[in-house]
Amino acid sequence: MLRRLLLQAPAVCLAPSIARAQTSSDGFDQGASGVMSVQRLQSEPVQVSLDLPYAATTDPRQRLDLYLPRDRRRGPLPVILYFHGGGWSQGDKADGAARLMGFVRGGYYAGVSVGYRLSDQATWPAPLHDAKAAVRWVRGNAERLGLDPARIGVWGRSAGAHLALMLGTTGNEPRLEGTLGEHRQQPSRVSAVANFFGPTDLPGLVGAASDIDRRRADAPEARLLGGAIPERLALAREASPLAHVSEGDAPVLTVHGTLDRVVPFGQATRLDAALHRAGVPSYLVTIDGGGHGDFGGSADDRLAALFERELLGEPREVSVAPVIWARR
Repeated sequence: MLRRLLLQAPAVCLAPSIARAQTSSDGFDQGASGVMSVQRLQSEPVQVSLDLPYAATTDPRQRLDLYLPRDRRRGPLPVILYFHGGGWSQGDKADGAARLMGFVRGGYYAGVSVGYRLSDQATWPAPLHDAKAAVRWVRGNAERLGLDPARIGVWGRSAGAHLALMLGTTGNEPRLEGTLGEHRQQPSRVSAVANFFGPTDLPGLVGAASDIDRRRADAPEARLLGGAIPERLALAREASPLAHVSEGDAPVLTVHGTLDRVVPFGQATRLDAALHRAGVPSYLVTIDGGGHGDFGGSADDRLAALFERELLGEPREVSVAPVIWARR
């Protein structure tokens, strides 16, 4: 329902680039908020369906928001699923509205913003099971909604990027599928992943230069795992995208700041190296001087190029030229 959409409106932009919004106060996932006002949302040339259950439960966290263009430029539409950040312990799918709107309003994509259970409610692998159930829901309803089940991209920021990466690297691991929803016969594999400063190697976070002591029981990863990383090493490895990289994974765009003190930059470089070794297309965009997501729309063109290449089939180059970020 529209009650959740706060009075924050993004700037106008041309599809398929990303809409920008006002500054967020979320310390774990810094940067622009994607929440849109009721008035702005209603003014968009988009059909909006909020709070759709994807897991066949009554849990309000297991809901998604669906955005469909009123003027479709192609059909069936490729789909971009967005996963919000917040350290797996906070955040809301309303954050996806403005981020997806720049893609959807142009008529080339459908957008889906996914809610998932947070760590105060359920520990790992619950959020991954939710993410996979959402992908299966899209496939199970693709014909009815005019969507292309073979062209699904995922995008996330911080903790949401971690879930997007897990989708991209575990599409062929039945033990991690879970049993949620009414479309369990559908696969959860995806065609492209946009990883904006997400954790990739949870055990590797311990001892890394960071503003967070990952050995503490109240660290974000500890709350996700149900205990501090050193006490949950096997589970931490299972929850690490880096541990699942293999040939045939979905292409990955990674955008990460060199001065990130929440998820150190080395998490991005290790993932990029592993993907290249496995023969998986990997595009690492370095935000030189950028922190944890506080670099605005510096890489929006790279994000658009990834989805145009992998979801629209256009011969777009995804540039990996570094971005120099000057704090404003």
